[in-house]
Amino acid sequence: MTAEIIAIGTELLLGDILNTNAQYLSRQLADMGISVYYQSVVGDNVDRLEKTIQNAMNRSSIIITTGGLGPTTDDLSKETIAKVLDLPLEEHEESKQRIIDIFNKMGKQMSSNNLKQAFIPKGAIVLDNDNGTAPGFIAKTENNIIIVLPGPPNEMVPMFEDKVKKELNKLNEGVIYSETLKLCGIGESKVAQLLEDVIENQSNPTIAPYAKNGEVHLRITAKTSDETVAIKLINEMKEKVSNVVGEYIYTSDDKTLEETLVSILQEKDLTLSIAESCTGGLLSGRIINCSGVSSVYKEGFITYSNEAKKKYLDVREDTLDKYGAVSEETAREMVEGLINNCKTSTAIAVTGIAGPTGGDEDKPVGLVYIGVYYNGNITVKRCNFSGNRQKIRDRAVVEGLIMLWNEVK
Repeated sequence: MTAEIIAIGTELLLGDILNTNAQYLSRQLADMGISVYYQSVVGDNVDRLEKTIQNAMNRSSIIITTGGLGPTTDDLSKETIAKVLDLPLEEHEESKQRIIDIFNKMGKQMSSNNLKQAFIPKGAIVLDNDNGTAPGFIAKTENNIIIVLPGPPNEMVPMFEDKVKKELNKLNEGVIYSETLKLCGIGESKVAQLLEDVIENQSNPTIAPYAKNGEVHLRITAKTSDETVAIKLINEMKEKVSNVVGEYIYTSDDKTLEETLVSILQEKDLTLSIAESCTGGLLSGRIINCSGVSSVYKEGFITYSNEAKKKYLDVREDTLDKYGAVSEETAREMVEGLINNCKTSTAIAVTGIAGPTGGDEDKPVGLVYIGVYYNGNITVKRCNFSGNRQKIRDRAVVEGLIMLWNEVK
């Protein structure tokens, strides 16, 4: 089977929105053993969209579209697809009622054009949208399966996970089973070097490394005729990998680094407080985004100025005068301030120069000090990150998470 992904929306062509849908779908389809040979982005234009869909149907057995299912006049995906398939649009009563109920629940007046979203090509399988108003659908022809999904990732991803995957799995000969090992504290090239023999001798299952924002993920995929055999093959490969890089693996579950860290803190009945200078709340934001974090997270401070560092964290003025705000000594005193003032069992403090200005020869842009406290010990690490301001701040956040994970794991 071959698949083609068509992302629909003029905003994508203009660069106003990043096309993350295609990246996500490509990875999901690869895990299922479905090859993606083409990706397209087309604007909200009926003629061009019609030609794009026709071309896709001529060369791919599975076509997945995202976007263009909204209530406005330029949302023309299903109208165009219905035209290509020569199918009439029919009002789907259940979808209509779901849309009405959503607006009633929000206490908002519904515009009549919202009901446009309840029209579906005749005979198509309706995909309920549990996170928005626009349902998706699956239409089948003699040679093609056309899967039409909404554009917003927070609607598209769960619809694909919960409703589309099972339809596609029916088409697979045999079983495709995949797991991902997530590593931190080691670079992609080093992982590839350490696992060189494993990767070169792979057959079934396969192992594919890729870097992701300061982490390395290893996707292990097995294809067999039986799920039990596939799981056995996966577990054997996981053991081989763990024997080499096991100390860097933080999870094989569908968890983020911060979710894994919060789970460990919960299991050990530990609390966490955070102080941030250059990261300005990004680190706390990552932690607080985790479910159940209220049992762990105590307090957080954005101490961007020297005055704030002194006021909230008791950083000494002579320390700031002698060593500067971006220094090992200041980072250490920031951690000490958290310990003393918050009575916390773990702590992270970050101070650095995110740029693009503010650096010099002794303290260049990208210099960040990160302090971590656990079990009576304070560790401070000097980091030199490269990239723009946002990348430096993001890398500092990831490094802070990695440092604390290494302490408490």
